[in-house]
Amino acid sequence: MAERDEALLARVRALEEAIREIGTTLDETTTCRELAGFLARHLRGSVTVDLAAEPGAPARRVASNAASDGASDGPSAGASAGASALADPAGEGAAPGAARPGGLAPGVTRPEGLRRDAVQPDRVPFAAQPDGLPPGVARPRPDAPTPDLARGGGGAPGLTVPLALHGEAPLGFVTVLRHDGPAFSADETEVVRHAARLAARHLGHARLLAATEDTALHLQRALVAEPGRPHPNLEIAGAYLPAGPRTLVGGDWFETVRLHFGRSLLVVGDVMGHGLDAAVDMNAYRTALREVAATDLPPHRVLRHLDAVVAEDEGRRPATCLLVRVDPARGAATFAGAGHLPPAVFGADGSAELVRLPVGPPLGTGVGGYEPTTRPLAPGETLLLFTDGLVERRGEDIDVSLARLADLRLPAGSGPEQVVEEVLRRLDAHHAEDDVAVLAARIRPRPDHDTGSHPPHAPP
Repeated sequence: MAERDEALLARVRALEEAIREIGTTLDETTTCRELAGFLARHLRGSVTVDLAAEPGAPARRVASNAASDGASDGPSAGASAGASALADPAGEGAAPGAARPGGLAPGVTRPEGLRRDAVQPDRVPFAAQPDGLPPGVARPRPDAPTPDLARGGGGAPGLTVPLALHGEAPLGFVTVLRHDGPAFSADETEVVRHAARLAARHLGHARLLAATEDTALHLQRALVAEPGRPHPNLEIAGAYLPAGPRTLVGGDWFETVRLHFGRSLLVVGDVMGHGLDAAVDMNAYRTALREVAATDLPPHRVLRHLDAVVAEDEGRRPATCLLVRVDPARGAATFAGAGHLPPAVFGADGSAELVRLPVGPPLGTGVGGYEPTTRPLAPGETLLLFTDGLVERRGEDIDVSLARLADLRLPAGSGPEQVVEEVLRRLDAHHAEDDVAVLAARIRPRPDHDTGSHPPHAPP
């Protein structure tokens, strides 16, 4: 009885360690390496972990470990030999433990067409059999006491357990072989099963989170990356970058609206906060702005009307916004901002200049007070609108951040796409702490024979 109590206590301690050591990150490879390291240390054997991209797909070797090194997360001789023995229990007639020509472990069949000196059995993927076991592992008898116990080539005790929860398709398999020791006890078998289920749980959660984030990111990109079409006389380029790999959706967006008489309205905005609520509010702002802009009001009056509409909804989050009405025929741009950072204009020589604008209150306050500013915009100049995530850095004064943008010198003649790419790269926007949305525009050069002109009755 005392021996049994001691065995149960050791098993409980092992399970507690498994909970503490396996699944410390959301990275699949790390989780599999943690599983292999834990089992190799506790069972004093060689461990390999094969993982499939999805249930039913071919698996690939992602981790291996052996009790001899205790810390190797790469292929080991023992692990390779163990996995190979399970892949071919008969050993193709080789003597137990004997090496075969070409450095192959017992039971390994060289893949057809592979060079003799390039065999790496731990990297050869396998496909699961219909019963869920790896190739070469015989289906256990119905009355077998340990259904996932198998013996590898050369008589080495081997244990293959699926990475799966009860009733779910396996994500892969973990194989443990002990070359110099007794067969696995019932307690050891349960430790392997528990560790495999624990790893499967973490892998499943990581994949579910990744799928959710991927869906949310595609939604965000669909919202910000499909602006309305401007007039053909305007070249545009835009980009949206989420804040880090784990961020879902946010409130940064940009838009273009086609107006009468060849003009286009450029918009960039930022709803305060992050997450799904900010994205929902962002879409509401974008929809309302399209309706207001269709009235062809000047930019500052569009902001006034939009501010009044949003202020009526107490549940709507405030937002900053910048509007620019570009008139290619007159070579002019009219600006109006609602608590937003000023845009930049890159000249034909690649130099940058910030446009000085009156600062109005954010949208949703109901205060109003927006004023327009007009400046010339030559065909060779590229206008850049952006959200604060592009320039702001934690603990840095915003004037210093804007000066960094103004000091950029891009290649002469850079168009909208090149301006967006260069600015994002030089300001390291891919590692920004906040979402980044940018929109660049340049007046398209008009052929000399183009007789189209700005109608004399067009509004200013």
